[in-house]
Amino acid sequence: MANALEHIAIIMDGNGRWAIKHGLPRTAGHKKGAEVVLDIAKAAKNMGVKYLTIYAFSTENWKRSKDEVDTLMNLLREYLSHDFKALDKENIRIRFIGQRDMLAKDIVLKMAELETKTQNNTAATLVVALSYGSRAEITHAAQQIALKIKSGDILPEDIDEKTISDMLYTKSIPDPDILIRTSGEQRLSNYLLWQLAYTELFFTPTLWPDFKAEELKQIVETYQTRERRYGQV
Repeated sequence: MANALEHIAIIMDGNGRWAIKHGLPRTAGHKKGAEVVLDIAKAAKNMGVKYLTIYAFSTENWKRSKDEVDTLMNLLREYLSHDFKALDKENIRIRFIGQRDMLAKDIVLKMAELETKTQNNTAATLVVALSYGSRAEITHAAQQIALKIKSGDILPEDIDEKTISDMLYTKSIPDPDILIRTSGEQRLSNYLLWQLAYTELFFTPTLWPDFKAEELKQIVETYQTRERRYGQV
């Protein structure tokens, strides 16, 4: 029996190395990588995947040089205004998770506008992790639970896994079945740490700008051969 496949998460790594490899500025790698997002989102939808979550910008990425951060933010503005809107025509819903208070107000407004515009789309959902860090997400969840205990809405003994999951940015989104990380690195980099507890992991040497729908299909086919036991015999 084939494994159910509802959600794929991706760490899109290797934009900078791709640019260096081609003798281009790092910004060219980021731009090419953003274009690949659209192709992979469409491909995943056509394969019947209901959720695709991409790691677009981490809380740690704020530590990069101001020039690179500014470039990434301007590129984000461009894609929020134009390119991501193409996904609306594909009946793809767009959601954002992460710390919005760290982003510029105009970007936050564009994010909200895109979420509202696509909220009734039903073919698939693209979840964009932006200014996201899993430890910050879990910390926020713990703070929200503490407030509920303080107000008397719940008791400490009432806390279970569902209580925590319902306080995460990904509430109502199923945990990923597959995690893909490109560029050959083999670490999670503070990404969906709670949600990836039983996710099947795939690491590919392909740099993100070179990642194609054909490789996504190959990974899904390999996933279907794996035995998922969830800790059971």
